[in-house]
Amino acid sequence: MRRKRILIVDDDVALIKFVRASLEANHYEALVAMDGAEALHVIEREMPDLVILDIMMPKVDGVEVCRQLREWSQVPIIMLTAKGDEEDKVKCLDLGADDYINKPFSIKELLSRVRAVLRRAKDAMTPPTPTPFTSGDLSVDFAERRVTVAGREVKLTPTEYSVLQELVLNAGKVLTHNMLLDKLWGQECRDARHYTHVFISRLRRKIELNLGDASCIQAIPRVGYRFEHREE
Repeated sequence: MRRKRILIVDDDVALIKFVRASLEANHYEALVAMDGAEALHVIEREMPDLVILDIMMPKVDGVEVCRQLREWSQVPIIMLTAKGDEEDKVKCLDLGADDYINKPFSIKELLSRVRAVLRRAKDAMTPPTPTPFTSGDLSVDFAERRVTVAGREVKLTPTEYSVLQELVLNAGKVLTHNMLLDKLWGQECRDARHYTHVFISRLRRKIELNLGDASCIQAIPRVGYRFEHREE
């Protein structure tokens, strides 16, 4: 069985050695890049399963790498940041990152986040049912992991797809913030409601903008979200 390939992008040599050794000790294959420009070349050449990406780097910073990467790749991204500001965390997620972790961090925490992100990516590739879901102009083909709006394909990251899949498979039901966080990020992220806010916002921009009508993802104040099923 092929080991998952994880790219570590950071200009801190000591941190890279530490993370690389820890990943390899846990049966992952570790790749390394020391700056953003090198990271983009490595990703294009090696196609890793996951990218651990520091924000503060020379040449091309992590934010710009994330932005450029999302133009052509849906590889899962965990951002590393020394910043504690909530706005910076939300910005990383809004640009297309799947998760973030604050420096300094324990290797136990990092490995937990790695497993969770890889699990979401795997779940997004595993069809829960052979029957496609259709609601108005929106269609989700689980077997092909393909989302279309009015016949036009919409590209989603693995986490965006997992959130949408959870919503449409429970269409008409209210999914609380805790239910979504437990299912997709794990119980350790129960207090991070900005995850659900950001990913729902990203889905709305990608899907509802093309639908051109009222929101199909309804926010239930202080509770969670519900997908409103519509007739074709």
